[in-house]
Amino acid sequence: MVRQQDFTEGNIIKQLMLFSGPIMITNLLQASYQLIDSLWVGNLIGADALGAVAISGTIIFTVLSFVIGLNNAALTILSQQKGRGSESGLRRYLNAFVVLISGMSIVLGIAGFIFVEPLLLLLGTPEEMLAMGVSYLRINFIGILFLFGYNFIGTVFRSVGDSKTPLYFVLAAVILNTVLDPLFIYVFGWGVQGAAYATILSQGIAFAAGAIYSVRKSLVPFSKPHIPARREVLDILKLGIPAGLQMSVISAGVMAIMSVVASFGPAVVAGYGAAQRLDSLIMLPAQALGTAVNSMAGQNIGAGKWDRVHKITLYGFIYNLIVMFAIAILIILFADYGIKLFITEPEAADFGINYLKAIALFYPFLGINFVLNGAVRAAGAMFQVLVLNIISFWILRFPITYILSGIMGEKGIALGMGVSFVSSSIAAFMYYRYGKWQEAETFGK
Repeated sequence: MVRQQDFTEGNIIKQLMLFSGPIMITNLLQASYQLIDSLWVGNLIGADALGAVAISGTIIFTVLSFVIGLNNAALTILSQQKGRGSESGLRRYLNAFVVLISGMSIVLGIAGFIFVEPLLLLLGTPEEMLAMGVSYLRINFIGILFLFGYNFIGTVFRSVGDSKTPLYFVLAAVILNTVLDPLFIYVFGWGVQGAAYATILSQGIAFAAGAIYSVRKSLVPFSKPHIPARREVLDILKLGIPAGLQMSVISAGVMAIMSVVASFGPAVVAGYGAAQRLDSLIMLPAQALGTAVNSMAGQNIGAGKWDRVHKITLYGFIYNLIVMFAIAILIILFADYGIKLFITEPEAADFGINYLKAIALFYPFLGINFVLNGAVRAAGAMFQVLVLNIISFWILRFPITYILSGIMGEKGIALGMGVSFVSSSIAAFMYYRYGKWQEAETFGK
């Protein structure tokens, strides 16, 4: 039986810790796909290959951004249905999401495959990395449906209070990817293409296994895909379009920062790429807490229990600060060892180490954004979160990083990012405290 949990009753602190824990582990395993690729690519092929994978990763995230936004919308709508106790609502909206997201992911995959090289050139990819980046990206775009498919299944389970079941399928995929990476990269001699093939094959198997298991065991109310009702489509688009644009704003901002990094040459790109592999792990607790707050608050909003919504947000806020400051101290102490897992070239490694040490204590402020935006998103206030993300990335992060890197050189990259983390967390808090997000419409009444 599925481990569904009702978050409208019970001890909030215990629920938050137990529910977010498996999400953290699942996110860690998901992040390990590129981490494992980067470890093997950086050590077996070299810094140029690692830089190509790092730049390619920003494009993959950008192209997937709109679909990921729909995934966030799914968590909000489905958790509200769970809180309302409507199994028919869950079934109808699940079908609508499956139909819409499948079509959109296929379109994005085809478009991404075609426009890979122009996108890499737009980012200022160094010539020595271009060919490897093109081949790595095109293979990943072939398997884009697999990537989103198993992530969507995880979202569905979390919306009904089950964060453990998705963990098992992701764990199996990571184990498979760990075995296939060295086999394809080194034994078969496929280079960065081998890393891409290993990833999409393992993700495809995880997606198939998760889908078959869910349907056969009737763990969630999936139905045979059919044309959804007009109201369901409109509800999804009402949340999904601004949610998708949120992710587009974020991913485009990541690409813009990468263009600043690329202007300093291959060594800085490689060092930044290694730092970003660790960065993706550092932010996992905050991301998991944001997801947990979104799901838990969504159920309570569906049930009309706003007092619990604010308590969930408060405890998530405190939990984030404790965990992220502890991680920051570890990063300051052990950044040297972490970066040198990926690259050993002195110039690239030095930049990566200095970047992590400079930005470490700013990470808790970025985590504040995940928690507060998770609560606001749970209410369906997607447009408001979109505006906050535009402020965060395009009014604060990119301009500040661009200006400080122009003044201070490559050292200004970390400082600009850190200052923007603090500024955006203040903006998020001010909106949570004084904004009208609680007036957003709930769905499927």
